[in-house]
Amino acid sequence: MSENSRPSGVPEYGPSPVNPEWPPPPPHAPQQPAGGPATPPAAAAFAAPATPAHRRSRGPAKLLVAVAIVAAAVGGTTAYGVQELTGGSATGVTASSTADTDVVPASLKGTVAGVAKAVSPSIVEIKAASSSGSATGSGVIVTEDGEVVTNNHVVAGASQIQVRTSDGKSYSAQVVGTDPAKDLALIKLEDASGLKAASLGDSDGVQVGDQVVAIGSPEGLTGTVTSGIVSALDRDVTVSTDESQGQQQWQRGGGWPFEFEGQEFNGDTGGSTTTYKAIQTDASLNPGNSGGALIDMNGNIIGINSAMYAPSGAESSTAGSVGLGFAIPVNTLKADLPELRAGAGS
Repeated sequence: MSENSRPSGVPEYGPSPVNPEWPPPPPHAPQQPAGGPATPPAAAAFAAPATPAHRRSRGPAKLLVAVAIVAAAVGGTTAYGVQELTGGSATGVTASSTADTDVVPASLKGTVAGVAKAVSPSIVEIKAASSSGSATGSGVIVTEDGEVVTNNHVVAGASQIQVRTSDGKSYSAQVVGTDPAKDLALIKLEDASGLKAASLGDSDGVQVGDQVVAIGSPEGLTGTVTSGIVSALDRDVTVSTDESQGQQQWQRGGGWPFEFEGQEFNGDTGGSTTTYKAIQTDASLNPGNSGGALIDMNGNIIGINSAMYAPSGAESSTAGSVGLGFAIPVNTLKADLPELRAGAGS
């Protein structure tokens, strides 16, 4: 607009003037017919006399666009808030769990006590009986209706399996599937419901030096908690795939035979063996920890404890855990679960 076309009295700088072509608002609200509802003041303010369409659309249209933008912003914020509160999308679809789930109470975050409180209800004691004797191991609950993961060597050849949960309840169990090559097995508790399933983490994210917690039933001491660090990754651990090999020694509490770095521990592994990559930990593990959980500080399972060097000498200097334990990475378990559920090996 040129200076000559500027309306008289309007300064060169400052707020834009009201368009002189817009009609002024009425001096008062239009009268309503007798008996009809009175027009609200807010509505009356927009009740201007009709004008040609090309004039009427310029002011109110801009106002409506601005209102729409504000509404969209508010709506987006509200949707985000709903999603944050519900843990899912704004449409009510629950988000799937992730490997970074934090199951430890906020007040105990980063503590061994917090991990123990959060995860102990998901760890069970397993007693397996066979014709040659009985042995005690551990397991991890993976479904509320009683699917439990453990080591294959804990239940191999068992004719009867009894499981006790952290609250003292006992269940009979049946083998669903086994994978001797990975030393994994899946059992199912009979008539179980409402159990607390563990959160399966991501073993690919584990680093040497990470603090970890182990929970199991060493020597039949249900719910025993120990802690340590991840000592090494991708250790080649060799175990027997022969169900009868080492069972008697295992059932006597001597530990399950395995080979590491060319050495045999806990007895002879025999001629039929398999090797897997394991997480090494210095968390104290003893016979009975087999099949139990190795857990990160957020309460996620990162491994299934499977092998530990447990000297059986009579001298006190060689008795007990020496900080050499191994766990099957949980990602190996997660990849194997569909086949175990389908009855592999059984």
